[in-house]
Amino acid sequence: MKIAVYPGSFDPLHIGHQAIMEYLTHEQAFDWVYLVISPQNPFKDPSKALNARKRYEDAVAAVKRHPDLHVWVDDVELNIPPPNYTIKTLDALKAREPGNTFTLVMGADNLAGLPRWRCSRRIFTDYDVVVYPRRGFDSAELLEAVREHCRKRHIRCHVSLIDAPMVDISSTEIRNARAKGTDVSEWLM
Repeated sequence: MKIAVYPGSFDPLHIGHQAIMEYLTHEQAFDWVYLVISPQNPFKDPSKALNARKRYEDAVAAVKRHPDLHVWVDDVELNIPPPNYTIKTLDALKAREPGNTFTLVMGADNLAGLPRWRCSRRIFTDYDVVVYPRRGFDSAELLEAVREHCRKRHIRCHVSLIDAPMVDISSTEIRNARAKGTDVSEWLM
């Protein structure tokens, strides 16, 4: 099967994430999206790890409310010893399900930093990457910079842009609105 691996904090999971998952299964023909709850992004605040299990449970509940989605909330990163590097996650999934092909899904905001990720050469060599648009980021320019990085280092680079819908909301904005007492239910998945 063709699996889209969509990792993130998902704090909280919202309609923008849902739009991307729907696009991946309906327009990009992935059989399944594995929504991977990251306990601790090595580039972000370490306190996120404290609520990882709760974020996982909330994501499972949210996905259950949408049985038409071909999404599996995966706790693979919750069971891998830290630090949580994407290559470890992809390799763990491949070892668990050797018959499937795995494609990393990321937002354009993460694309510029991808060459600096742990074992990025292996991510480029062993897996495909699809990139969805994010507000304030020039996806095509970022993609060209990554491809140039790969060309200079003679690395196979199967990174492509997808035309997924861009919902103008972020988890940070939702958390901030919630902290002010604003009803955010319309944005939640």
